[in-house]
Amino acid sequence: MSRSVEAGSALSPVTADDVELAGRLAVGILRDAPLEGWGGKAGSLEWDCWETVEHIANDLLYYAVQLGPQSPPLDTHVPFALSQKRPEGPMVFVYAERDAGPAGLVQVLEACGALLVAMVRTTPARVRAHHAAGVSDPEGFAALGVRETLVHMHDVAEGLRLAWTPPSALCSRVLARLFPEAPSGADPWLTLLWATGRAELPGHPRLTTWRSDSTPRS
Repeated sequence: MSRSVEAGSALSPVTADDVELAGRLAVGILRDAPLEGWGGKAGSLEWDCWETVEHIANDLLYYAVQLGPQSPPLDTHVPFALSQKRPEGPMVFVYAERDAGPAGLVQVLEACGALLVAMVRTTPARVRAHHAAGVSDPEGFAALGVRETLVHMHDVAEGLRLAWTPPSALCSRVLARLFPEAPSGADPWLTLLWATGRAELPGHPRLTTWRSDSTPRS
C-alpha cells in the first residue's frame, strides 16, 4: 500500500493541541446529545454509548499515566486495577457516577482528556513508555488519544444518531503517525475509519483485524 499522506504532511506531528481539539469537539457534540439512548449499542460495538464514552475517558487517562512515572515502564502498563461491570463491557479503571447523568459522564471525559493534554505538553520528547502497539513517546500517546476519541465518537454518534465528522487535517496527522501504510487518495476521515475496521474504501474491503503502530518515528 502507498502512504496515506504527502511527505510534507507526514512531518507534521500530533500535538497536545490536537488532543485538546479532539476532546473539545467530542464534548461539544455530547453536551447537546439527547438524554435518551445512552444504553443503546454504540455503532458496531458490543458496548453501549455510556460505556464507550467511559472507555474513551479511560484510554485518555491511561495514556497520561503511562507518561507519569519518573521511569515509565517499558514492558507493561502502570498497574491500575482493571474491572468490568458486565462480561461484554469494556475493561476500565475509572467509572463515571451514573447518578451524575450524561452531563457528569461528559465532564469525566473532559477531565481525563485535559490530563493527557497536560502530560503531552510537559513530557520531554525523549521519554518512552509502554503501549501494546509499541513502546511510544509523548507524540505517540497524543496520536493514540486522538484516534480513540475520533473513532469511538463515531461509534457513539451512530448509537445516539448524532453528526460526527472530525477535521480532515487532524485525521491525516493521526494516519501519518499511527497508520503510515494506509492507502492514499481517499478522504482522511474515511481512511481512518477503514484503518480501524469501521468502513470500506474503494478497492479495499473492510478490515476484520487491524493494528496501529505507536513506536517513535525518527
